[in-house]
Amino acid sequence: MNSGKGIRPVRRIVTGHNAEGRSVIISDGPSPHSMALAGVSDFGVTDIWKTDQTPANNEGDRDPCSAQISLAPPPSGSVFRVVQFPPDKEYIGKWKRDEAFASMGESGADAMHESGDRHEAMHRTNSIDYAFVLEGEIWAVMDEGEVRMTAGDVLVQRGTNHSWSNRSDKPCMVGFVLIDAVPVSIP
Repeated sequence: MNSGKGIRPVRRIVTGHNAEGRSVIISDGPSPHSMALAGVSDFGVTDIWKTDQTPANNEGDRDPCSAQISLAPPPSGSVFRVVQFPPDKEYIGKWKRDEAFASMGESGADAMHESGDRHEAMHRTNSIDYAFVLEGEIWAVMDEGEVRMTAGDVLVQRGTNHSWSNRSDKPCMVGFVLIDAVPVSIP
């Protein structure tokens, strides 16, 4: 995967069971599943874990993140990731929006929506997303309205058209849990 030189590594600790059924740490180190969005070397996505069904299957030691990173979670599944958002001034108006979203697979390309005058990165996925700011500050931008979030704040994003705007001078780290959802019926 294209890790990008400007992407901060995210330590991933995964538990499992040994042959006797006792709980153990099976891996501990930077997640190898990270990528920079096309054309923005410090706008990074690091996948921590994915499931492809609900309820999740905790059997075995297979790493479910080994496939290409995609924007949306797998059908009937979930994805847990950390996104590093650079300051808007470093890429807005300079990047190739279509290429950046397409670098996250078909679901990235399909998620783009017209931004109007709101923000260039407006998008929507068929998922319910739990977003929590780990470090820094960021604005959650909707079609109408926006809210500033800082470390410790949590947002529940319910299949809405939205964007993330980092208006500060420092990167912002946001954790996300995306769970596949029924598409919202938009009038």
